[in-house]
Amino acid sequence: MGSFSLWHWLIVLLIVVLIFGTKKLRNIGGDVGGAVNEFKKAMKDGQAADGEEKTGTTIEGEVTHKTKQ
Repeated sequence: MGSFSLWHWLIVLLIVVLIFGTKKLRNIGGDVGGAVNEFKKAMKDGQAADGEEKTGTTIEGEVTHKTKQ
């Protein structure tokens, strides 16, 4: 009752292929794959940038007076 059988998924796949066509589905798959690769690249670049920030200098200071706004 809760999940579909293999035959249900095959019928859904067939309907999707008939509606969109294999060429359009291939293009969509390529676009999604490219987006995932760009996301992974950005995550690696972000981690490298985070590592650089951790090796930076610490600025120490003291508050001498506060102004009320």
